Amino acid sequence: MRARIAVLPGDGIGPEVAAEAVKVLKKVAHVYGHEFAFEEALIGGAAMDVTGDPLPDETLQLCRESDAILLAAVGGPKWDDPAARVRPEQGLLRLRKELELFANLRPVKLYPQLSHVSPIKADIVAGADLVVVRELTGGIYFGQPRIEGNGGRAVDTMVYTAAEVERVAHVAFHLARGRRGKVTSVDKANVLACSRLWRRVVDAVAAEYPDVECEHLLVDACTMHLISRPATFDVILTGNMFGDILTDEASMLAGSMGMLPSASLGGVPSRDASTGGSLGLYEPIHGSAPELAGQDVANPIATVLSAGLLLRYSLGLEDEAAAVEAAVVATLEAGYRTRDIAEKGARLVGTREMGSLIADRIGVTL
Repeated sequence: MRARIAVLPGDGIGPEVAAEAVKVLKKVAHVYGHEFAFEEALIGGAAMDVTGDPLPDETLQLCRESDAILLAAVGGPKWDDPAARVRPEQGLLRLRKELELFANLRPVKLYPQLSHVSPIKADIVAGADLVVVRELTGGIYFGQPRIEGNGGRAVDTMVYTAAEVERVAHVAFHLARGRRGKVTSVDKANVLACSRLWRRVVDAVAAEYPDVECEHLLVDACTMHLISRPATFDVILTGNMFGDILTDEASMLAGSMGMLPSASLGGVPSRDASTGGSLGLYEPIHGSAPELAGQDVANPIATVLSAGLLLRYSLGLEDEAAAVEAAVVATLEAGYRTRDIAEKGARLVGTREMGSLIADRIGVTL
């Protein structure tokens, strides 16, 4: 297979972790006989410094012309002014919107080798393995109009259409069919009109998947159950803002954001290389962690696993994706740890060494 992959390193630790994911993808290409062409472009604060725009036209054009996009992180204290007219995060939001990447998949899994890292009691978090499907291009983050008064009043609008809810619901139910067959739809239907629409549409979609269990849960209850009984969840379906909050909470099940990947897709995901995947954006769920930049201490595993999702969903290379995931497990089983997941007696390594250790195990772990 030949594929063109846009690489957007971004800010902070972004260039460091992106380099390790590319290293792993190059090893995959070598072992499995593929040709991957990597092209870097600016986004976020780094792009603002050069062009004044967090998403330059050249970057957007490259992304449109690529088979998949690997992004690391955007933002940092240099540009950290919420009142600023232009901010790094606007580049990421616009990229998702321009490419119509409406479904964000965030797998959350506790690796047995890292049970010591989770702040949740071992008997509670044992077996936790879920995916949050977050609607990504609607809701309050994209509401119009936005009104800011002279310091005394501000308004943000939340808007969802039935079509927006329906398409992301299909993604969730399709995923659940390939997992344990359960979707938990999370909303705030006792208060919000958008959530009442959400619930009605999800029920209608659920009727098309009689083999998948569907339950509804209010977001405040979900926050509690994620901590008290995380292993009971399979696929969680929710809106943009709720998904943003719940996935950060769920990351603590695994003990570190440095372990969790994500995929932003524009349709129901495919794992079949013969039919071809669709353009997707793949990124770790963590931020740019500027305090760690340049120190070779950041955990690249979330970005590496995001590259695995890229292989699976945009390129349809299931065996190769599984090889990346197996290489991560083998590296953890060998006792190697970055600082954020290290326990006493662990074999502590830096960003670059962790990436190399994983790459070395591609093709020899299955």
